[in-house]
Amino acid sequence: MPSPLKAWWKWLLSFRKHNWQLEDYPVALRTQKADPDCAYDNNPRFKLHGYVAAIINWHVDGFGETREEALNDLRAKFLARKAKLADEGKPMPRPGTKVPIEFAPQGRVNAHPELKQDFIHRVLDLEGAFISDKSSLWDFHVEENNDALVAKIREVYGVDVNDIDSGNLAEILDRIAASRESR
Repeated sequence: MPSPLKAWWKWLLSFRKHNWQLEDYPVALRTQKADPDCAYDNNPRFKLHGYVAAIINWHVDGFGETREEALNDLRAKFLARKAKLADEGKPMPRPGTKVPIEFAPQGRVNAHPELKQDFIHRVLDLEGAFISDKSSLWDFHVEENNDALVAKIREVYGVDVNDIDSGNLAEILDRIAASRESR
């Protein structure tokens, strides 16, 4: 059954009950193949799996070497999302409906707008990028560690961020800004 029809069907069926389980949602299952030209596919940090299971119109995916593993991973992520929404007092999205992407807050990184743009250009070597308070150096490379970017930060700003293991950009920008203020 094509995805839009499957989503519509699950949406229609969802009116029969209110406590939805994974089986009530439209799920797509597909195989995942490596692209030899993709840097991510050739990096051990980004392991490709044989199968991907996804809730249609949601941003929840499960991965596994077999169909069953992918579906079990999806089930675990679905249950975690359901628990998180319950903890936040938010309702579960109705099966078949589109769930918008929620972006992380940007308050900390936007506290330093000029520094943020300079960092994107001089350290990340990009014309522009979306950076949130949860973004990290890990989001901008495929290497096994952050050493090259940590060295570039030291070179460009004269600030050592080697102890920020998470590579969190909000922490890094805060440290660079504090260093500038203390001079």
